[in-house]
Amino acid sequence: MSLGDGQEGSGGYGGTGQTRTRYPEGSSDVYGGARRSGRSSSRSLVTVVGVIVLLIAAIAFANRGGDDGSSSAEGTGGQPDVASTAPSGTKPVQSTPGVIPTGYTHDVQGAQSAAANYAVALGSADMFNKAKRDATLQTIIAPTHVADFTSTLDKAYTPAFSKSIGLNDDGSTPVGYTFVSRTSPVGTKVTQSSQNSATVDVWCSGLLGMAGEKSTNPVTNSWFTITMQLEWTADDWKVVTQSQKEGPAPVPGDDTASSADEMAKAVAEFGGFTYAR
Repeated sequence: MSLGDGQEGSGGYGGTGQTRTRYPEGSSDVYGGARRSGRSSSRSLVTVVGVIVLLIAAIAFANRGGDDGSSSAEGTGGQPDVASTAPSGTKPVQSTPGVIPTGYTHDVQGAQSAAANYAVALGSADMFNKAKRDATLQTIIAPTHVADFTSTLDKAYTPAFSKSIGLNDDGSTPVGYTFVSRTSPVGTKVTQSSQNSATVDVWCSGLLGMAGEKSTNPVTNSWFTITMQLEWTADDWKVVTQSQKEGPAPVPGDDTASSADEMAKAVAEFGGFTYAR
């Protein structure tokens, strides 16, 4: 995934930038063409009002919480509180296209936003380029751990590894191909936190491969969870340790794989996001 947001393509595949909606065949009236009686309208109104009342009551009940002193997870059979999974809607940082977002708030929400955006950076195509990888590590890793990360990743991103996925020995992309390496966070979860440290799990979907007519490493999708230990240093959240495990992975759908040209075009036209908890 690209490191910044706000990027737009030059146009849609259809060339119009519009969406067509197909209505049911037959009558041109989307409601079926039948005239509704006053009684039917009144009954519908009563139903809508009843649903709204029930919804308000449900929200009030959900927000009541904590009366018995027990955690919400314990009170619902181990299910997480709604607030722990719903997006906050708060913008995490002032981001710049092409630059890794930094400058998060000193709280649990800021740690989760940082972990999500750092997962994107660590899973980007820039990691296969030595100079860009070093710059990424300087940005997101705690200063006292940069040297360790640099040494470990230099041993991982070898010419042999680059060649195994279709890149040149130096990590560059061969002429006529488009290299794809993107990580898309699906959600975050804090497993440990204190005033100046937090451990965050980031559930991700990833794309990796080479788009090209003669590519022997087509772009494939994977699911994995990244665990990051973060510490508050230099007025921001920085990574101390990072690990990864497979899954949770959904059952694959029956989507038809796109052609190499379609995949390369999508990578060029669809920019990335700045993720917020």
